Amino acid sequence: MTTNKTLSIHQPEDILGYIPHMLGYWPEESLVAITMQGKLLGATLRVDLPAVSSKAAIDRFAEHVRHYLIADEAANGVVLAVYTDDGWNDGSVVSRTTPLLDSLRASLDCVDLAVRDAWLVGADYWRGAYCVDEGCCPLPGFPVERIKESRLSAELVYQGSAIGPSPRKGFEGLGFARSSPHESQVSEAEVQFGQSMLGRWRSEACFDAVLTVWRHVMARALRNDPLDPVADATLIGLLRTTLKVPAWRDAVVVMAAAGTDAAKSGAEGFELFDEDGLDTPPFDLRELGVPDVRIASKNTSGAAHTAGSGETADVYTYGDVLLGMRPEVPCWSDLDMLQQALARLTVEGEQGEVAAAALTLQGWIFWCRGNGSLAHACLRSAEDAQPGYRLAELLMGILGEGVLCGWARRPSTACSMPRNSSA
Repeated sequence: MTTNKTLSIHQPEDILGYIPHMLGYWPEESLVAITMQGKLLGATLRVDLPAVSSKAAIDRFAEHVRHYLIADEAANGVVLAVYTDDGWNDGSVVSRTTPLLDSLRASLDCVDLAVRDAWLVGADYWRGAYCVDEGCCPLPGFPVERIKESRLSAELVYQGSAIGPSPRKGFEGLGFARSSPHESQVSEAEVQFGQSMLGRWRSEACFDAVLTVWRHVMARALRNDPLDPVADATLIGLLRTTLKVPAWRDAVVVMAAAGTDAAKSGAEGFELFDEDGLDTPPFDLRELGVPDVRIASKNTSGAAHTAGSGETADVYTYGDVLLGMRPEVPCWSDLDMLQQALARLTVEGEQGEVAAAALTLQGWIFWCRGNGSLAHACLRSAEDAQPGYRLAELLMGILGEGVLCGWARRPSTACSMPRNSSA
């Protein structure tokens, strides 16, 4: 969820209520760190708590956290929240977490990121991490309902934000795929389009038509007209077919992030197209309800250039876009619409390259947004759907090295809950 509205934060419950809405789920066994720019909230980081409690392991963990947070160059402070279920019953939660918080504070002090406050959050209770006054923080702590019912949390719910299940609870219910099977017409259409399209994967006319269809689907989603599992069964079959061609798959995400010009020029740079003697696509756009506007080359919401402006869009290499280096600011709304469309193309537990592709692209979008937990869940599911799926393996390797997407590293370009929330 994104919004341009300023949200005022008056008490710890507001910050702690903000976190699950920003992440999309309630963290478990996690550290959440939020940079501060004066009184404004900046970048948010969520990482699993260290599995090993030795001082060396904790210090390495603190250095890893510092490496992420210094990407927010405007930050001059940080607040921390440790989510853990250990130590609440016997009152040892503070002593258990003190070594970790001390190491984090020392590491962050080295780069002038003062820890302004820290909280401990469990399944049932929460408390200030540094508070030793039982009159202020009674044992075992305050009920978590105070967080869930905070003023800011209620305001975010009113604006349409929702908190989903934790990625730790598994793939189902996270909304990456349909929970019910497709109509039989989908598989029939997929077979037919596969026969007519896959042999022409280097056709420029086919490439243009594929992007036109995807652009139409994203524009529909932006108008709150998502794919219908029955009425759009044939269209869904075609979209599934396009994910079987890596060149088309990659072009779709480049188009969503950087515009059609970037997708087209990148394909030309790879010398994708060959002359097959045909200047028409192997399917009729109008029969799919898609306007034949293949000459147009703008994003549905104008990332590459302003819709209707007629200005020429900048173009970038696929590598620049896929690593989040260019454009300066991607079209977040188109990426959101693409993720929603991809989630309607496959079924939970589905096997094969279509499921692997749809999940991998969603994982890439979540990585771009800086949500490593959901990215990891998507990519893990993609590898389960088709072991050895190359793009999923590459992206999983990037996540494993702790690499943040270029857009997510810069507060000015990151997609998040409102950066102008003030404490």
